[in-house]
Formats: sequence, structure tokens, C-alpha cells
Amino acid sequence: MSIDLRTTATTPSAVLHDQASEALIEQVREEGYGVLRGALTPDEVAEINAEAVRLCRGELGEIGSGPAVATTDADADVLRRYLCIHHPHKLSGVIRRAVSHERVVDVLTKVIGPNVKTMQSMLFVKAEGKPGQAWHQDEFFIPTRDRSLTAVWIALDDATVENGCLWVLPGSHRRGVLYPDRDQNDPRFDCSIEAYDFPYSDDDAVPVEVPAGSAVIFNGYLLHRSLPNTGRHGYRRALASHYMSAESPLAWKVPPGAALASWDYRDVALVAGEDPYAYKGTVDLTRPYVRPDKDGGCDR
Repeated sequence: MSIDLRTTATTPSAVLHDQASEALIEQVREEGYGVLRGALTPDEVAEINAEAVRLCRGELGEIGSGPAVATTDADADVLRRYLCIHHPHKLSGVIRRAVSHERVVDVLTKVIGPNVKTMQSMLFVKAEGKPGQAWHQDEFFIPTRDRSLTAVWIALDDATVENGCLWVLPGSHRRGVLYPDRDQNDPRFDCSIEAYDFPYSDDDAVPVEVPAGSAVIFNGYLLHRSLPNTGRHGYRRALASHYMSAESPLAWKVPPGAALASWDYRDVALVAGEDPYAYKGTVDLTRPYVRPDKDGGCDR
């Protein structure tokens, strides 16, 4: 049975758009986020979820220091050991295709411009009991020169308040300010830092409850977070990727001694248009790894 997830929360919920319309693009510009319903088909979602099992079993290659998995372990038990896998596109052709999906790229070229590159993907599993992530801005982690950083968060399960959907602070991207950050020990969240001292409260937050296959598109300066999966069973799986204008060098993961002004991180993939810096080539710098979730410590 189909359910309208927009009506399940007690606070105002996100509007879902059925196409890459001007209304969707305007919402991303003005509010910092928007939702494209049906970015992936049910079959495409199912294919990625099946691929996630193969990834977590190590069948596609090594994932950093991921948990040990026995061939006799049930798929559900294997998945529940993971919160998030960074850079799964390095191992999976299925995920690489999703990262450059035509419906996603159609929105990105209207939000960012004709030339778009990607530098990161993340596959969230987030089984019941797994934590969320504190308030943060993606631009804090991936600094761009032209403020073009844009995230696409594709729900692989129906995302609800109960299972830990995204929450956003609409309009918090407009100032283009990166707020202070600090370590946090809140058991609701994973090991990531939290942003604080911003002119918004939790009462201003909007839950982004969306059906599987929907894509949440949001600005790199938008304050957002997620809470734990408090459901009694099941996952809140999602594929999140980050994009920016290919016309801007990427000052990310600057090596010691390198000049920030001249550094250009080149472990990127073009998803639309042309790369003016293609003459620099690309380099395979980053390997897939598992995000720590405080279970066993944040320094592992």
C-alpha cells in the first residue's frame, strides 16, 4: 500500500517535486534544499540495495578496516554492522551509474551550471539503533572556492522521522557563513563534529520525510542533521553524493606543504559538460572506508 510520507510528521514537512522544474530549483536556491520524487525507479533502488549487501560482505573489494564477515552470516546481520561506507563508487559500477544518473544530473546542471564534477559518495545503511549525525554543513568538510558544493541524498528506503530521516534548517545557507564546530559526545550522533552558535533553533528544523527513490538536493552551506533510527526493525539506507562546478578547482585534502591557492584535488569524475582542468588528469587518491559510529571508539 502506498503511503504519503508528507503527512506523518507533526512539524511542517518537505514539498516533493515530480520533475526538475523551476519550482524545485527555486526552492533549492531560496530554502537551500528541495526534493525530487522518483529520481530512481523501484528497480534501480532494489539494485543498489542488493549491491550494498555485496559491498558489506567484501565481495567487491576491501572497505578499509570494515568488520569481519563470515560467509555463513545472514545478509541482515552483515548490513547491521555498518553505519556508512565512504566512496562506494570506487568499487561498484551500480553505484557509479547512480551517482551520474540522468535525473540527478538534470537537476544539478540547473542548480550548479553546465559543467559538474563529483568527488565523493557515501552509502548509509543505518539499521535500527544506529546513530544520526549532528548539525553540520557539508562545505565545512569539502571547501569549494565558488560555493557551488551541492549534495544529492537519495533515499533507498522510505525515510521517516522514526527511522532517522534528514532534518534541515531552511534558509540557513543564505549567509554563506561556516559556523563554529566542536567535538560532541551526544549518544544520538556518530563521531562527526557538530556546528553550533548559529542563529537558529531546533524548533526551526523541518523533517525531510521522503519515499524511497526520492533525491534530496541541498546546498553545501545548509545546516542539516539526522537523528538515530529508533524503529524496531529495518534500515534507513541512502546514497549521498557531493558535486560542484567543474570550473572551480577543489581545495580539498590539501597535502602538507602545498599552496592552497594552487592545489586542485583531482580524484574527481565529470558527470556533466566539460572539465576546464582536464589537462591536469585525474588521480585515484581515495579508498573506500567505514565511518565510525562510536561503537568501539571514534579513533579507529
